[in-house]
Amino acid sequence: MKSAVETLNPTRVRLTVEVPFEELKDSLDAAYKKINQQVTVKGFRKGKIPARVIDQRFGRGAVLEEAVNDALPKFYTEAVNEAEIDVLGQPEVDITELKDGETLNFTAEVDVRPALELPEEFSSIEVEVDAVEVTDEDVEKSVEQLRERFASTSPVERAAEDGDVVTVDLQAKVDGEVLEDGVAEGVSYTIGSGELLEGIDDAVKGLEAGGEATFTSELKGGSAAGKEAEVTVKVSQVAARELPELDDDFAQLASEFDTLEELKADSRKRLENMKQYDQATQAQERVLEKLLELVEVPVPEKLLEDEINTRKHNLEHHQLGQMGLTLDKYLEIQGKTAEEFETETREAAVKGIKTQFVLDQLVKREKLNVNQEELTEHLMRRAASSGMSPDQFAQAVVEGGQVPLLVGEVARGKALALVVESATVKDTNGEIIDLDDEDEETEEAAAEAETSEEKPEA
Repeated sequence: MKSAVETLNPTRVRLTVEVPFEELKDSLDAAYKKINQQVTVKGFRKGKIPARVIDQRFGRGAVLEEAVNDALPKFYTEAVNEAEIDVLGQPEVDITELKDGETLNFTAEVDVRPALELPEEFSSIEVEVDAVEVTDEDVEKSVEQLRERFASTSPVERAAEDGDVVTVDLQAKVDGEVLEDGVAEGVSYTIGSGELLEGIDDAVKGLEAGGEATFTSELKGGSAAGKEAEVTVKVSQVAARELPELDDDFAQLASEFDTLEELKADSRKRLENMKQYDQATQAQERVLEKLLELVEVPVPEKLLEDEINTRKHNLEHHQLGQMGLTLDKYLEIQGKTAEEFETETREAAVKGIKTQFVLDQLVKREKLNVNQEELTEHLMRRAASSGMSPDQFAQAVVEGGQVPLLVGEVARGKALALVVESATVKDTNGEIIDLDDEDEETEEAAAEAETSEEKPEA
């Protein structure tokens, strides 16, 4: 076999392959054997039909077609390996010549990973991130949220007010018909929380137990999601929420601490840790943006279109589907036009592909490896974010043949961490931030950077 490679553009090549006919022998033998098992000829046992009889009865062309279909993947793979190219996706194959007993010639056009010129070092990258500042107001808000979780309720004989917890029965009608999934009883709702239908707060405020009201609202989910419904709400109980006193007793009730001051100190520390994580994530994102500005990255058009379609599919059939929303309704809620959505999706897809190309090449250049412990830790994080148990997620990954994808995510995270370590990161106060102790957070954030890899589905 002889092969040659022609570069059509930075992301696409054409392989020209010439195969001497004798190298098709194994595929021809396999073709005759396969046809032997599929056909019957009077006077011959099944599987024992001579090749000359198959040629006479079914045509040599059918045998050649079967043999070529069997042989092409092997010769294409040999040509790719010989040319040492990193192909993306499936090739477009064209058989240019097939002479029985002489030769098989074909071409294969395929997208390839582009060769990139990466900077030798990244110390020129400078980014600014938010300073880690926790105010007394932040601490008070955190403690107040904890206090809300320990609120108690007690029934009252008065009209419902903001902040009260009401127990209600709901009935939704569309076009005068009660929906099969539009009836709910004994629903507990905190007035002002915004957790139910729009308009319910105004409807129930001022009602006492036994009172009812009707209001119009757009349904958020169910069989009539997005439609206007006439909703009847009946209040069966009004309960006032009572917050515990902010004192040492509350600290002992709500935490492992003995005093309120210890609880507040712990809240401050937790908020600092959260903001440090946000700062590390922000640094990673901004360093990545600077890195992509430094490298010219051509993007294969076919790969880009596939990535755009994948993103749209995942949004419509997974994220929005679970919420009972259509794409049109989602865009209406977001205040975006279809054109704006298309532009944003394309830009995100381009960035994802460029990110993968750049970081993968950096992984290769720096010879970064992923050990079992790193892979396991990453799998645990991914499982937690997907809402699956580690065992369930691992099973989905293995069954989907996606272990190499997870390895790639971890390796790219390590590559980006190297760049972040070399870059200069300052906060808004002008202080230089040392992220050496936050590598794990940075790597985890890097794994969230969008790539064109397909993720395991729950």
